[in-house]
Amino acid sequence: MKINLIVLKTNDPESLKKQYELLGLTFEYHNHGNGPFHFSAEVEGLVFEIYPLSNQIQTADNTLRLGFEIKKLEAIITQLQNTSWIVSSHPKLTNRGRVAILQDLDGRKIELKESIKN
Repeated sequence: MKINLIVLKTNDPESLKKQYELLGLTFEYHNHGNGPFHFSAEVEGLVFEIYPLSNQIQTADNTLRLGFEIKKLEAIITQLQNTSWIVSSHPKLTNRGRVAILQDLDGRKIELKESIKN
């Protein structure tokens, strides 16, 4: 099995898109059929989408935790210091490698793990 789709829903899709762009995602704005317009990025076969909340839901789910493997973890954390990202935990060595924890605009925890691949 391979995960191929992640959808985040938010009150402010444009701001959330800008936030995730700081991690390196590149989004397109589109819709499918009669569905709502949304932002979509694809990375190595994974589609990552940001949708507006439906009218029946007032608050975005902030219990989802996501993880991204990135290169140059320290440099990325430094770049994110004065942005809308909240750095909850600066890079530290764990049993899974060097990891930092961020929080997005909706309060989701995002784990950044340093890639050991070249």
